[in-house]
Amino acid sequence: MIIDRINRAARKIPAWPVYIVGSLWAGWLFWLGLTGGLGPEPINALEREYGSTALQLLVAGLCITPLRRYAGLNLIKYRRALGVTAFFFVLAHLTIWIVLDVQSLSRVWEDILKRPYVTIGMASFVLLVPLAITSNNISVRRMGAQWRLLHKLTYPAVLLGSVHFIWLVKGWPIEPFVYFGAIVVLFAVRLDVIQRMSRG
Repeated sequence: MIIDRINRAARKIPAWPVYIVGSLWAGWLFWLGLTGGLGPEPINALEREYGSTALQLLVAGLCITPLRRYAGLNLIKYRRALGVTAFFFVLAHLTIWIVLDVQSLSRVWEDILKRPYVTIGMASFVLLVPLAITSNNISVRRMGAQWRLLHKLTYPAVLLGSVHFIWLVKGWPIEPFVYFGAIVVLFAVRLDVIQRMSRG
């Protein structure tokens, strides 16, 4: 079966290349921004690219447990790498916004208080910080069951991130709504809502 082949291959491929690929992609996007490859508004485009990449990685991480549960595809070893790399892109997104876009700490605070989409995005970031800090073997061993409980913050963080994206864009582009819909479906799967509906 193809699932068995993928699982066998996954056992041989370590997770660390995820970090390498993520770093190279972030660097490539930054280079495009410097050289005009991201269009006439490179700072805004770079913010969007880093933010959307972070959201994609977070959604990919949420897919891992349902894939193992319902399809038998075991990619669990890559979940931490996806999450940490996603946080790196969130941090890059935030840094570009603060340093190159807003360029003023007072304006940053003002935007957080006055612009709801910024408030929501910052709330998502704050929720992700303890997850990134504890994404290591030492924290897993020391925290025990509390580690799993803490990492459930992934769900509200990702949901807030998708709402931030929807609120941020102008018009009605389909991409942010696709992410939001995927996250809602993954929540339903996590809560076994879909399975209960199919039974009833």
